Amino acid sequence: MTGSIPSWIGELFQLGYLLLSNNNFEGEIPVQLCNLNHLSVLDLSHNKLSGHIHPCLKCSSNVERKLSYTINIEGHFDLITKSMSLSYTGRIARYISGIDFSCNNFTGIIPLEFGKLSEIKLLNLSYNSLIGSIPTTFSDLSQIESLDLSSNKLQGSIPIELIKLYFLAVFNVSYNNLSGRIPVGVAQFGTFGESSYLGNPFLHGCPLPKDCKAREPPPIVSTTSTHSSESMGLIDMEVFYVSFGVAYVMVLLGIAAVLYINPYWRRIWFYYVQVSMENCYYFIIDNLSKFSF
Repeated sequence: MTGSIPSWIGELFQLGYLLLSNNNFEGEIPVQLCNLNHLSVLDLSHNKLSGHIHPCLKCSSNVERKLSYTINIEGHFDLITKSMSLSYTGRIARYISGIDFSCNNFTGIIPLEFGKLSEIKLLNLSYNSLIGSIPTTFSDLSQIESLDLSSNKLQGSIPIELIKLYFLAVFNVSYNNLSGRIPVGVAQFGTFGESSYLGNPFLHGCPLPKDCKAREPPPIVSTTSTHSSESMGLIDMEVFYVSFGVAYVMVLLGIAAVLYINPYWRRIWFYYVQVSMENCYYFIIDNLSKFSF
């Protein structure tokens, strides 16, 4: 099929599965699709769609709602999940939910609102031209099993918050412009291999091979210098200047208060001030007389 996705689909309010993959659709996703509150699967992959992804798109897997009426899916549908094509039919389709926008020409950022789709099990945005960073809101995708963001133009680091995705079986962010350290290999992130991170020149850490070779013993560094450099690195200079100025003023006020209260110390203070001034005066006179000859 060719042309654009018709906007009247947004009037099919009870629609649960919209499968339009492997066609030649062009243009943007109709904003009317945001009216489909009962969507479980939205598959627009392998088309020629472009534009931004609407943040208002919804997708859920509310089993209780689906059990309130009979689902009778004739035939089957396929979804690319967990890096392989799986077929779903009949009752099992009740439990499948996800969005697949892979292999299109979408641009712009990944909507932060996608983090609210807490019931989806699949999110595939690979092979597009998406920019920006990976939303930290993805940490709320508590049921996600497959997250593929590969082959885009994403930047920034991989949010450490994603280690809370305990059901995540497939994670792919390869061939982007990501940087920083890969989250520590705990929970599900301890199971992802090198292929999940390839093609990101500024990404480092295990399981990338350059960071997982036999590690040499760390160089011996003076403990004193290490602590000194760490301490210097933790100093907030603005706070330092403010605190120094406040301390300086407090010392001056303390001295003034002591001199005001105690006349004995006041006399001694003025005596030393007078002596110091006289010493400075005669020092300057003596040195000027030497240079005058």
